[in-house]
Amino acid sequence: MQPTQALLKRYRKLPLTTKDINKGFYKGTRTGSMGSHTKFGGYIIDWKKVRTYVVPEGLDTFKLTPFVTNKVQLMRGRYEGYALGPKSPELYLERWKAENGLD
Repeated sequence: MQPTQALLKRYRKLPLTTKDINKGFYKGTRTGSMGSHTKFGGYIIDWKKVRTYVVPEGLDTFKLTPFVTNKVQLMRGRYEGYALGPKSPELYLERWKAENGLD
């Protein structure tokens, strides 16, 4: 079944998806290639195509800071009384009952 010409005109303006076309259509991610394939199945990186990011000078003394502070301390869980630690089934059940109540 084919759509009418009026519907087909509107439909062609939409971007193509993998469901619109038969086998062999690869949409890709618009990232571009970083090299080329060899005839033996390998890949050769073309270093002229590789993206490089230059960090500005004086970034460590910059006045603006990221959203997360550097003073955050890593908190480790305490699993005293559980032989398997965080993998303990008793710990899982106790925590599930505390957060969800009894069913």
